[in-house]
Amino acid sequence: NLCNHSGKKTKTDDQENASVDVPSLALENGEKGEFHKLADAKIFLSDCLACDSCVTAEEGLQVSQQNAKDFFRVLNLNKKCDTSQHKVLVVSVCPQSLPYFAAKFRLSVTDASRRLCGFLKSLGVHYVFDTTIAADFSVLESQKEFVRRFRQHSEEEPALPMLTSACPGWVRYAERVLGHPVTPHLCTAKSPQQIMGSLVKDYFARRQVSGETGSALQLFPGISRARSPRTAGRQAQVGTWNLSPDKIFHVIVAPCYDRKLEALREDVPTALHGSRGADCVLTSGEVVQIMEQSDLAVKDAAVDTLFGGLKEEEVRRHDGASSDGYLAHVFRHAAKQLFDEDVGEVTYRTLRNKDFQEVTLEKNGEVLLRFAAAYGFRNIQNVVLKLKKGRFPYHFVEVLACAGGCLNGRGQAQAEDGRADKALLRQMEGKYADVPVRPPETSAHVQELYREWLDGADSPRVREALHTVYQGPGLPAASRDIKW
Repeated sequence: NLCNHSGKKTKTDDQENASVDVPSLALENGEKGEFHKLADAKIFLSDCLACDSCVTAEEGLQVSQQNAKDFFRVLNLNKKCDTSQHKVLVVSVCPQSLPYFAAKFRLSVTDASRRLCGFLKSLGVHYVFDTTIAADFSVLESQKEFVRRFRQHSEEEPALPMLTSACPGWVRYAERVLGHPVTPHLCTAKSPQQIMGSLVKDYFARRQVSGETGSALQLFPGISRARSPRTAGRQAQVGTWNLSPDKIFHVIVAPCYDRKLEALREDVPTALHGSRGADCVLTSGEVVQIMEQSDLAVKDAAVDTLFGGLKEEEVRRHDGASSDGYLAHVFRHAAKQLFDEDVGEVTYRTLRNKDFQEVTLEKNGEVLLRFAAAYGFRNIQNVVLKLKKGRFPYHFVEVLACAGGCLNGRGQAQAEDGRADKALLRQMEGKYADVPVRPPETSAHVQELYREWLDGADSPRVREALHTVYQGPGLPAASRDIKW
């Protein structure tokens, strides 16, 4: 392992400033690495929660290679004559990254998404997607799982509390360090990044039509326009791809560095013929650096969708102040399904600090549901301690590794001195709050995908595509070769 701190697993000031040396292919070639603060290609332990016996040397190397250099390597390959080496380049942007671009460009979130999309396409990217549709799936599956767990829960076989699984830093820490009794309580729904990987490498790949020539995929003669969702659904059932998943290079733009680690964990390659769901993860800050160093003339462009020529005309978000809002969406769904109570605005009560909040559903003086949001390492430690002692009052906890939530990810909310940029964070929070909320249940595209891609909302394919299993300490995720 790269690091193995002893004693209590808390981040001391020394640990916050510590770093781990990572071998770098770039350095071996006499070039400067490009990972965050990468003069010496180092992972800074303060950049993620996964800092206690969590990162192997091999994983550290693979993470250090997920940078702008790898992205430009594929762009350059696409400009060469050997079409056998060409890739369809897809970039998927997390909604919590967009307020960072909006603050940097002094634009609205929707206008910033158009500016970012136009820039990426000017570089040679073929498709730019928003991962909100993947988060829709993740939230909906989390809702269903909580209701199921609540009904199955008993003293003899406790199914509660349910802890969210969308934050990769938290999940990695739970798997690699905590193990039982924590991992059985992790929601099995995949994260938005993992689901987006399946959407791009499976659904999107199957929808490409053979025998035609189109604009975005002219580098692949005979593969271009997307099929209708209904046709794609039929093709998915027979199990063929018109565009092989390994011909797609999928880049995720995310607010935090833990997403790079998550790309190594993914359990989708067996379903995608050895192709990873996410081939490279760039932080929002890394993309802004690329933009600031570029002199390309950029024309704004609407973000693509997975549905042919349709475009995302306006950015939508979920009901979370700085995240995908799992707590609010699961709370409303559970209140209705379990107690036939309609909840409008969710009222949060701050407890220990602003990053530990509680939400309750009460009727006739009885607490029917008690949910919490725990953001940041100290609050996570408090949750784990109570869980281990068996004194846990909550049915559900939304857990995020970053204090302040996803908007405060280290990949976008840091000042030059390495501390959180509070002024920038306030700007991002304001920008994000202005984005209209769209409940995942109201997305017609998601319901169509359930029918046409997954054979229905309760089919075996849903379990395979949208859910995962967790490992315990000492059982690192199986190492898989990455073709960098």
